[in-house]
Amino acid sequence: MSKVELYDTTLRDGAQSEGISFSVADKLKISGKLDELGIHFIEGGWPGANPKDMEFFKKVKKLRLKNSKIVAFGSTRHANSRVSSDKVLKGLLSAETKYITIFGKSWDLHVRDVFKADLAENLRMIEDSIRFLKSKGKIVFYDAEHFFDGYRANRDYALKTLAAAENAGADRIILCDTNGGTITSQVFETVEDVRSAIKTPLGIHTHNDCDMAVANSVAAVQAGCVQVHGTVNGYGERCGNANLISVIGSLKLKLGIDCISDLELRELTEVARFVAEVCNVKMNDNEPFVGNSAFAHKAGVHVNAILKNPRTYEHADPHSVGNHRRLLISELSGRSTILKKAEDMDLGLEKGGAKTKKILKALQDLEGKGYHFESAEASLELLIKRVMKKFKDFFDLEDFRVIIETKKGGKMATEATIKLKVGKELEHTASLGDGPVNALDSALRKALKKFYPSLNEMHLTDYKVRVLDEKEGTAAKVRVLIQSQDADDSWWTIGVSENIIEASWQALVDSVEYKLLKDSERKKASV
Repeated sequence: MSKVELYDTTLRDGAQSEGISFSVADKLKISGKLDELGIHFIEGGWPGANPKDMEFFKKVKKLRLKNSKIVAFGSTRHANSRVSSDKVLKGLLSAETKYITIFGKSWDLHVRDVFKADLAENLRMIEDSIRFLKSKGKIVFYDAEHFFDGYRANRDYALKTLAAAENAGADRIILCDTNGGTITSQVFETVEDVRSAIKTPLGIHTHNDCDMAVANSVAAVQAGCVQVHGTVNGYGERCGNANLISVIGSLKLKLGIDCISDLELRELTEVARFVAEVCNVKMNDNEPFVGNSAFAHKAGVHVNAILKNPRTYEHADPHSVGNHRRLLISELSGRSTILKKAEDMDLGLEKGGAKTKKILKALQDLEGKGYHFESAEASLELLIKRVMKKFKDFFDLEDFRVIIETKKGGKMATEATIKLKVGKELEHTASLGDGPVNALDSALRKALKKFYPSLNEMHLTDYKVRVLDEKEGTAAKVRVLIQSQDADDSWWTIGVSENIIEASWQALVDSVEYKLLKDSERKKASV
C-alpha cells in the first residue's frame, strides 16, 4: 500500500478527554499545526451541537491550510423522521464543509436498547442520511460505530449496515472499535472479511481501552484500510483514542507507507508537544517516538554501545521524528556516559583517567544519598566542572536564616536573611516571600544583583519535592528539584537533605550559579 489517509479527531474526540477543554482559538492553533504535519483530514467538531463548534467552522475558513481538509461531524437522522427536516443534518450542512462524517449504529444491541428502533429502520436511517448529504454535493465518510462489537454479536446485520452505507454512496466506510475492547488479531481478521463483502474504501477508528489502539490501527491498515483515525497523544474519552503520533511513526518508519513526507515527519515531536501545551496536559516522558525519554539511555553498557552504533539500542533515528538522543547520568552510568557528557561540555576527559573515575565515584555516592541527576542536568554540569576544577564559586555563603511567623488575623509571613561574600565584599540582605523558598530566592538574588545584574532576567518556574523514605516520617530525606528560566533557556537543579529548607537552598544555589556560569561562558566565547 503506497498511500494512507490520516484523519485527526483531536478537536472532537480528544476534547472528550477528562481535563481537556478547547477554546475556539485553541482549535484554530491546533488545526494550523496539524496542517503543517501533513494531516489529510481534521475533524472540527459537531456543528449545531454547541455554539463554539459553529464559531470554529466559520473562523477556520480564514486559515490558509495547505494540506488538511476540515470535516464536520454528526449522526444519521433520528429514527422515524425525515432527512429534510432533521436538525442534525441541517447543522452539518450549515458548517459549509466539503467533507462530512456521520456515524450510525452497527450493533443490533444499540439499535434496540438505545435507539428503540427496529433493525430495518436503522438501515434506512443510514442510507437516507448519506443519500441526502451526497445529494448536496458532499463527500461523506460513514463511521460504523461499535462495528467490531456488532460484528461479533451479529455478523450478518453488521455487514448489512455497511451495505446500506455503500448503496447510498458513502466515499469511505470507517470501522469503529468504539468500546476499545477488540484484540489485534480480531481486527485484522474482521477487516479482511469486510473487504471481501464491501468494495468502498475502508477506514479504522479505534479506542485504547485494552491498550491496543495503535496496534489495532496498524493491523487494520495491513489488512487493507486506507484511512486511519486518531488523536494527537491519544487524547480521548476513558482510556483515549489511537495515538495518531505513534500510528504515523509506525506506518512511515516500520511499514514504509507514504502517509506524510520525510520533512513533515521531522515535525512529529514538535506537534505532539505543541498540542500537549495547548491542552495544558503534561506529556508523558515515555511517549513512543516523541517523548523526552523515547531515546534516553541510562545503563552504562547501553550508552557504550550507542556511542559505537546507535542501532544497537534505538529502533529509529531520533532526528527523523524531530526528537534527540539523551544520555542520562546516574549510579548505573559507566565511563562512556561521563565521557560523552564531558565532550558535550567541551571538557577533555580520558576514559581511564583519574578525573573520570573521580566524577563517577562522586556521582554514585551522591545518587546513593538520594540525588537524581538525570532530572537535574544543570547540577550535573556543575558537579563535573567542580571535580575537574573548571568551576569557581561566584559567591560564598556566610549564613542565612528563615523566619516564619503568624501575623494578626492568622496570616503567615516569611522573611529570609542572607549574609554572603562576593570576593572580599560582604553583603547582608533580607527579603519577604510567600514562603521560605520564595523568600530565600528573593534574598539571594537581591544580595547578588549589584554584582551580577543578569540575575534580573532569571526567575523560578517550577518547584518539586519528593520524600525519599516515607517510613522515616518527619526525619525522612527530601529531594527538591527547581526549574529556572531566563530569556534563552530553562534548567533544573537539585538538592537533598533531611531539612527541606537546606535541600531547597542547595538547589537554589546551583540554579543561580548555573545561570552565572552560562553568562560568563557566553561572554568569553564572544571575546
